[in-house]
Amino acid sequence: MMLIINPVSGTVDKRGLADSIIAHLAGHGIAVEPAFTQYAGHATELARQAVGGYDAVLACGGDGTVNEVARALCDTGQTLGIIPAGSGNGLARHIEIPIDPIAALETIVAGHTDDCDYGTVNGRQFFCTFGIGFDAAVSDRFAAANGRGMVTYVRSAIQEFLNYKPQRYNFEINGRRFSREAFIVAGANASQYGNNAYIAPSASIRDGMLDIIIVHNGNLLDKTIIGMDMMSGTLGSNRQYEIHRCKSCVIERVDNGPGHVDGEPADLGTRLQVECHPGRLRILTPAAKAEFKPILTPARALLTDLFRPLIRILPR
Repeated sequence: MMLIINPVSGTVDKRGLADSIIAHLAGHGIAVEPAFTQYAGHATELARQAVGGYDAVLACGGDGTVNEVARALCDTGQTLGIIPAGSGNGLARHIEIPIDPIAALETIVAGHTDDCDYGTVNGRQFFCTFGIGFDAAVSDRFAAANGRGMVTYVRSAIQEFLNYKPQRYNFEINGRRFSREAFIVAGANASQYGNNAYIAPSASIRDGMLDIIIVHNGNLLDKTIIGMDMMSGTLGSNRQYEIHRCKSCVIERVDNGPGHVDGEPADLGTRLQVECHPGRLRILTPAAKAEFKPILTPARALLTDLFRPLIRILPR
């Protein structure tokens, strides 16, 4: 397997991580060739060169690294493996890969694959979400902040929350045209942004559909509850929440503004053509898939995150 590792992603100390991964997989008879990214876009170049030459290409890093590697593997039949080592780890969390990098190797060793969907917005691939509302403005601020991780993300969200002005959007979805003034407009292939923030709790990367999310503008209390519902996985029952499931759609806005693709700031323009590409990315995934349960699933994920540092140092 080819291991593409981003040495500076997220908040995880990666000294010795590549050696640990190589040694662990060698113990299961899997040979690994490592490559370290050196600049933005390098992971895509490395993955493109690896297509056809390996049983799998492993992306070790955050959502940006996974996105770069996956981008090169779409429509090729080449298998993607994910070893999460970033701050958000949205795709890994969605498909229930353990967030601890070494624990994630259990999925690699098991060798179970699924043919998963990916989306495009104006031809640009996304694997979890894209957005052009409040979430995009937060991504812009987060990208410019010093530091990574949940604390920095929450700080960025609060700072943006105090200044963000909603926009009016026009939609063409499933043959229907309509307009909305919205606080958040997002497209979801997977259920969450990362860090267990569930923007589309019912989304699946295996159903051939995208979830187009519209969160209506409301008062301060409404927006506070939206944030709480997002973290508890109960956003689907919020009265400000509107969802449309589709294979493709068009979204327009009057003024250009912030955009994001899988959390990375992106200029998406004023007219967005959105498409789902069913089953066009092969990913190593856990064979057993747990049913998502609001409150319980996010709570379990939160507890796992909180106790992960302790679990690492306990004797086995």
